[in-house]
Amino acid sequence: MAHTLKDQQKLLNRIRRIRGQLDAVERALQQEAGCSAVLQQATACRGALDGLIAEVVEGHVREHVIDPAAQRNDPRARAAEELIEIVHSFLT
Repeated sequence: MAHTLKDQQKLLNRIRRIRGQLDAVERALQQEAGCSAVLQQATACRGALDGLIAEVVEGHVREHVIDPAAQRNDPRARAAEELIEIVHSFLT
């Protein structure tokens, strides 16, 4: 998974931010915060995780699906780009 090694630091930074957000959810629960505060923190975690997933999927498609030698107007390359857009719109 060369793409994850290439972007390793960026992905690890995302994971650390997600971990911080999860810690905030835990603190909110321990401090008996209101439902809306807990839900807001949990939703932020979900959004951050979805962003991480979208980024890894995009890297996978670009590294393992799209032929680097293909022309930009190649139907398969266009379909892969559309897939990336769909994943991003669905997850982020």
